[in-house]
Formats: sequence, C-alpha cells, structure tokens
Amino acid sequence: MGSVNTPRIYLSPPHMSGEERALLLEAFDSNWIAPAGPQLAQFERDLCRAVKIDHAVALTSGTAALHLALLVLGVGPGDTVVTSDLTFAASANAIRYVGATPIFVDSDQATWNLSAGLLEELLERCARENHLPRAAIIVDLYGQCADYGALLPLCERYRIPVIEDAAEALGATFGERAAGTLGALGVYSFNGNKIITTSGGGMLVSRNPDWIARARHLSTQAREATVHYEHREVGFNYRLSNLLAAVGVGQLRHLDERVERRRAICASYQAALADQPGIDFMPEAPYGRANRWLTCILIDPDRFGADRDAVRLALEQANIEARPLWKPMHLQPVYRDRFEVVGGEVGERLYERGLCLPSGSSLTGADLERIVEVILQVSRGGGQAA
Repeated sequence: MGSVNTPRIYLSPPHMSGEERALLLEAFDSNWIAPAGPQLAQFERDLCRAVKIDHAVALTSGTAALHLALLVLGVGPGDTVVTSDLTFAASANAIRYVGATPIFVDSDQATWNLSAGLLEELLERCARENHLPRAAIIVDLYGQCADYGALLPLCERYRIPVIEDAAEALGATFGERAAGTLGALGVYSFNGNKIITTSGGGMLVSRNPDWIARARHLSTQAREATVHYEHREVGFNYRLSNLLAAVGVGQLRHLDERVERRRAICASYQAALADQPGIDFMPEAPYGRANRWLTCILIDPDRFGADRDAVRLALEQANIEARPLWKPMHLQPVYRDRFEVVGGEVGERLYERGLCLPSGSSLTGADLERIVEVILQVSRGGGQAA
C-alpha cells in the first residue's frame, strides 16, 4: 500500500458538479422524501430527452430494470435467454430471478461485445431444434455499443426481443442513436461507479408505453389504483427515491462533459503508452462512439515483461485502484458447468490479460502521470515497480 500521505486514486469514483447538492436540498425541503415526487418525474423526462426515447421508469438499480424488462416480455420458467458471457453478473442474475435459463455467448475480438457470428450459429441450431430463446440481453461492454447492425437483424429474423443492457454505456452511440435505445427495452445504471450516478439507481426505457406502464406498476408492489391496498399479483419495491432522482437531475446536466472527459482520459493513456510494447487498448468500433466509461488494456506478459496481476499489484502498492476485466460468466462458480456457453475462448483470453485503469472524470493530469509512471516502472523492472 502507498504512503498514507499519497492520495488514493480510485477506479471510477462519483464526480459531483455542485448542482446536485442544491437540487437534493430543494427536494428535501419540499418534503418530497417518498419515492414519488416531482424530481423523479423530471429525471425520467430529462433522461428521455437526452437519449431521444419516449418512455422511462426510474428504478432502484440497473439490475431491477433488467428484472422488470424480462417480466414485461413474459419471460419465465422453461424459457431460455441469450446473454453476453463477458460482463458483470447482473444480466445473468436477472435471468435466474425469473426462473429462466441463460445461454452465454462469447465476445468477438474486434469489439469485446457479444459475437454476431456465434449468435447466428446458436439461433440456427435452436430453430432446427424448435426451441428458440425467449429473449436476448445484449450488453454494451465498458461503454461501447455491441454491433447492433448485425445483431438486431438476427434477432428480428427469429422474433427474439432484445433487451439492451446499456448499464455502462450512457452517453455512447451506435451511429446516430443513443446507447440504450437500440433494443425493444433499454437499461441504464446510475450506480456510484457509473459515468453519472444517483448513488444507487437505474432506468428502464422503451418506445412502447404499455411496457413501461407495466414495469412502473410492478415496481410499486403492483398496487392497484384503489383507496385501500389492493394487490392482484406479486410486485417489487423497485421505485427510485425522489431524493436520489434529484441528484440524477443534476448529474444528467453534465453527461456530455463527463463523456468527453473520459474519452480524453483514454486518449491520454493511449498517447502515454503508445510506444510501450505489450500493451493494447480496447478497440473502438467504427460504427459508433464509446463513452470510455473505463479505459481497458490488455497486457501481453512476453512483450511487456510482466503480467496483468503484476501491474495491478504495483498500482495497488502505489495506492491506485485497478481491476481485472469482468470474469466471464461461464467461469463463475455459480454458473460454471451448469449452463450452456457458445464459444468462451475469446472472453477467457481477454479476462486473463485485461486490466481496467482508473478512469473517473475527476482525474487530474498529475493523477494520470502517476498511474502511467507506475505501469512503465513495472515494465522496466521486469515485474516490479522500481
């Protein structure tokens, strides 16, 4: 661990603008403390305007949004759902919440996102077996949209609705369209480490008003519109707090700035490490613009002189947080050897060599220099920081 006098650099900490405090206090002073309130409605409207979509419901987390998206589509026990293998566990967990079975599909090397070629092979086989997936959850990994130009026509051919898991990708684009608006339903996360945050929170969006109305109903314990408490089905306590929505209103005003800063941070890393053998960056697909939520690198130990873990540990010793890429779902103990995986080798290689570098939009130039110097020292020292 670095000296106690050395400030810790976190992977992706919250970045407040100053407006959030005033908005939060305004909501507090108005006594709109309960989940419902004007700031909640405003946050939903502002998000819809930002991504150019018609309907949204603000929820307690991106995971809650994934859960409700599956329920809205009628997914349940006996169904299968295709999802990305290389990602955080929330996508697969939501599938299990509804009693369905995940099928994990590997990444392609060019984008690190779900492979259209492997998906096509899977759907062709499922069609022959007369057991097509009920839905697909496609993740926009590390703030880059998947290749929807290839993926959506495949799913449309087999009438498989797509849930776009854009938890990491708010502010990214596919062509001219915003991440989260490509599928039948889209999901965002406002967790504390995301590009904007409400402390904890998420949003479900769609162009279908009936689906969002249905999700909104389920998110408030499925309470019927009666003077007494009437429930005809099981619901969930998933509605975002009005106070946290006030924070979101302030954060969303600075989304474009946060994206530009994260892209600049990635560009700074690329420039500083351009001549360093053995380091490659997550490629940016030509069909869109990534938000660079996290800057991710691959470390070739033979060319670099040390492996991913040596770099991570050296950064930690310097009081700098860095983390491996997501461990593929088919390798996670809770899912390993229990569910089908199509491919898997690409995700495994990325995980073995991949490292996420500090990428918070509040990073300073001095912070970046400090991080890069530790990385270069590991290379020069043959596996140890000098």
